Amino acid sequence: MKLNLPAFDVKVTVNASGERAIYDRLRKKYVALTPEEWVRQHFVEFMIARRGYPASLMANEIGITLNGTKRRCDTVVFDRRGMPLTIVEYKSPDVAVTQKTFDQIVRYNMVLHARYLIVSNGLTHYCCAIDYDNRTYSFLADVPDYDSL
Repeated sequence: MKLNLPAFDVKVTVNASGERAIYDRLRKKYVALTPEEWVRQHFVEFMIARRGYPASLMANEIGITLNGTKRRCDTVVFDRRGMPLTIVEYKSPDVAVTQKTFDQIVRYNMVLHARYLIVSNGLTHYCCAIDYDNRTYSFLADVPDYDSL
């Protein structure tokens, strides 16, 4: 499916049960190929190849506990000290990015306290910077390069 992200050499296979799987370079294994996973893999590659995010400081499907409930953040980017810097939430291309999507990532950020939040459905991408000192946030025009964070 066509996304608003650069193409790359995608590794797709069919597993023993006949389901398609895509290689996740961060988890170093094949995972079920869903529309959301297609977006995740393209966005991760975009962040690494085009925005200079170190793959070694990124992780997919990070578990957190929020109000006693286990949740998973789609992608977390860490700073060089190992602290959460950016949370990325993905949706399938046929799912609109809505306030509900932002509410979800903000809840995750109540645990992680990242400075940047990104939401993408592969077609539309939003990035906002959190200013904890002034208790405000601002939307950025584009996903920043890692070195400018």
